Amino acid sequence: MFHFILSILIGALSGYIAGRIMDSPGGFWHNWVLGTIGGVVGGLLLRLVGIASYSLLGDILVSVLGACIFLFAGRRFFR
Repeated sequence: MFHFILSILIGALSGYIAGRIMDSPGGFWHNWVLGTIGGVVGGLLLRLVGIASYSLLGDILVSVLGACIFLFAGRRFFR
């Protein structure tokens, strides 16, 4: 149960950070979804190049990177 709650908090925090970096407004749910998708995208992309995170800070950085990539791609495809 603790891991699930921690995942939600990491997703919300990384979505918030990515939203600030990419200048994307949004509330808690928007940031949480953005951070969760970013965690998946970042994890997949970094695994493809052979990089893995083994700490809480690493997980947050991977999620922020993935969320920024997700926001960038979304803006390119839907504008």
